Amino acid sequence: MEMNLLIAYIGIAIMVGLSGIGSAYGVTIAGNASIGALKKNDSAFGNFLVLTALPGTQGLYGFAGYFMFQNIFGVLTPEMTAIQACAVLGAGIGLGLVALFSAIRQGQVCANGIAAIGQGHNVFGNTLILAVFPELYAIVALAATFLMGSALA
Repeated sequence: MEMNLLIAYIGIAIMVGLSGIGSAYGVTIAGNASIGALKKNDSAFGNFLVLTALPGTQGLYGFAGYFMFQNIFGVLTPEMTAIQACAVLGAGIGLGLVALFSAIRQGQVCANGIAAIGQGHNVFGNTLILAVFPELYAIVALAATFLMGSALA
């Protein structure tokens, strides 16, 4: 039934949209900090680049979720059931929200590390370690999305 497919694609849109918005905000937060820190320490651009790019991964997780439902599990068809459609919607909402907030908060952690590096502190490695913690929850949400998809297939 087409209504089930519509419900599922609403979930996909939420998943890809929110995760992309979160990544856009996260990399902007870190990027703004990088611009400010470059004024004081332009030799650390490579470190700033890595820390700025880090929150961008959550947007990729949203796309990976869509790829899993479309290509790996193959459930996005007109023949999908209402249960499958609701599961895709739920996974989309879950992954989308977790990725949204994870990316924003990771961008803030990275921005603080960038500011400290700009002031001459040697905290690149420590910042990477601390920035992984918000990322972990986006990975857990992606894993949950995978498990939901594998239960549907």
